[in-house]
Amino acid sequence: MEQIISKGAKQSVLAYLGTACVVLLLLMIFGLTMRAAQAGGLAIPAEIFYQLMTAHGIGMVGIAGMCGAAIMWYFLGQYVKLSTPIFLLNIGLFLIGVVLILGAIFIGGFASAWTFLYPLPAMSGGAWTSGSAVIYLSGVLLIGVGFLLFHLDTGWAILKQYGSLGKALGWPQLFGNSTADAPPPTVVASTMVLIVNVLGLVSGASILVISIVNILVPEFGIDPLLGKNMIFFFGHVFINATIYMSVIAVYEILPRYTGRPWKSSKPFLLAWTCSTLFVVIVYPHHLLMDINMPTWMAVMGQVISYLSGIPVLVVTAFGALAYVHRSGLSWGMPASLLFLAVFGWAAGVIPAIVDGTISVNLVLHNTQWVPGHFHTYLLLGVVPMAMGFMYYISNNEGSGLDRAGLWAFIVGGYGFIFTFLWAGKEGVPRRFAEHLPEWMAVDAMGAAFAALTILGVVIFAISFLSRIGKIAKA
Repeated sequence: MEQIISKGAKQSVLAYLGTACVVLLLLMIFGLTMRAAQAGGLAIPAEIFYQLMTAHGIGMVGIAGMCGAAIMWYFLGQYVKLSTPIFLLNIGLFLIGVVLILGAIFIGGFASAWTFLYPLPAMSGGAWTSGSAVIYLSGVLLIGVGFLLFHLDTGWAILKQYGSLGKALGWPQLFGNSTADAPPPTVVASTMVLIVNVLGLVSGASILVISIVNILVPEFGIDPLLGKNMIFFFGHVFINATIYMSVIAVYEILPRYTGRPWKSSKPFLLAWTCSTLFVVIVYPHHLLMDINMPTWMAVMGQVISYLSGIPVLVVTAFGALAYVHRSGLSWGMPASLLFLAVFGWAAGVIPAIVDGTISVNLVLHNTQWVPGHFHTYLLLGVVPMAMGFMYYISNNEGSGLDRAGLWAFIVGGYGFIFTFLWAGKEGVPRRFAEHLPEWMAVDAMGAAFAALTILGVVIFAISFLSRIGKIAKA
């Protein structure tokens, strides 16, 4: 079934994707710069390294969210009536927030990493001013408000169409006798994202406001452990939501190549309901090294870490295999990238579960194993989902150059991830600007693989951006 979408709505989606292409490449160059500096091949001051690390971290989270929002909005709009002005307001607030964040970092020197861990933004030791911290936090807050408005609009539209969130999740069909009239996968996934991300964004906005007030009025504060929980709840939920929004592209696009519609079966509906709960309660696995955390929360974080990857991932990964098997589809760029994305998402579960084990976390958590596992999710999961959607919306099956870019991305991406995981196994710490000589060989390999990955994304981006004007006029 082809999409029925207005010209203005399509142009709005293209604005998201065009912005994502440019910012993604810039942030990937930041990442390459950091890897080259750790390898000793590039001399940059430590304060610049941590500024790049802060911009790279918060920026990649935001861009992943923008790509996921574009995918979700494009396809969800085929089932419910969404607001284009609110969609555009989100990207407007995003761009304003980006300007504030970059100004705070590269002009004001703010460099606390994406976590803005309360109350550290107010305790820089002279590295940045309180004004820079307020500007940075305000920029993040603006972006969060934009996404909150985006989700509230999708929620309003879903409620008008289906009457309740339970119905939109397919509960009547899940607990009934038939799934014949179950909501489509896109609606189910969008409803799950709506529920979890509104909770996460409200938590994030609350701690951002508290942090800003704390900087301006130091007497005002909260328990730092509560603040850390709020930050990591927000961060965990938001970054997971980017994957759950982006996977909608798999549910919508692959069936157009296989001729087999992706249906909301009982296992599918059960998986998404379970994931709605798991994503909300699993976040303590980020805090296993905080000895003041209640023991039951640490245990819950470990147990749910084992379970959380199973429901949606299983139905999506096995579903993708089943839909592709003997379908006779042509492996153009959209199908290839989306199938690669499902594999990357599945592969990312393994190092995540390893690190989510308390006894292992004590050894691996502050090593490069952690960026290895979340780069697997984002670089090999979300990025090819977004790029596959870009090739799809531009009706581009790809040329020989595009396929060369795909192989550069695969080899570079998996090699890059391997260097992180290997370094983590060897105990190389994360978030260190300077590395010991014995660590630099793996760093150099990581930089080389990062450059190859960027080459692939450059080819993808040029292929899309060169067609964007024609697509906008269609």
